[in-house]
Amino acid sequence: MIKAVIFDFDGLIIDTETIWYESFREIMKQEHQHELSIEDYSACIGTSSSVLYEFLQQAVPEMEEERMKELTNASYMEKATRPELRPGVLAYLEAAKKNGLKIGLASSSGRDWVVGYLKQLDIFSYFETIVTRDDVEKVKPDPALYIKALQNLGKKGEEAIAFEDSLHGSHAAMAAGIHCIVVPNPVTSHMDFKDYHLRLSSMEEKELEAILEDFDVVK
Repeated sequence: MIKAVIFDFDGLIIDTETIWYESFREIMKQEHQHELSIEDYSACIGTSSSVLYEFLQQAVPEMEEERMKELTNASYMEKATRPELRPGVLAYLEAAKKNGLKIGLASSSGRDWVVGYLKQLDIFSYFETIVTRDDVEKVKPDPALYIKALQNLGKKGEEAIAFEDSLHGSHAAMAAGIHCIVVPNPVTSHMDFKDYHLRLSSMEEKELEAILEDFDVVK
């Protein structure tokens, strides 16, 4: 029986990934005349940002990481003026609460980043545990984030469903023994997802209660 749901954050609850890709693509072209493809960028999504910078450094050896961070952060902040929940997210949170499910979050991002957005979007109170890169030694695709979230919620992997938007995230959830539902965003929709139980175009495609019925939870 499913007793908990665990959400990823970036790209899943709000689509930060599309904005970040646009920022990195523009700055790489502007500064280094390098075309950053969506395929190359998305391969770095859902894990440590160091993976992306290592890739960029290999592609453009003269790139200065600190300058890239400064420019892309400024570009992101300029673009991300009105963060919005992805379609269906609030309905899922409300349905999970209504059905008595434990609600957690597992993100490879930092705590301040995640909590800041959750409070800004007025959904912080829904989560009984928030596990970020600040809480583990290894981030996704390592399962540590999900394992710790399960421990904090007092549930087993087979009792939980994880919602993810990236390959690294889905690998982490499945490695932790959690049922995984992928909800790709525009930057990750082309990915060749293989480790998952269900794929949705958005959370509006299927109500949470219907998903719970699929797992023989709601009788």
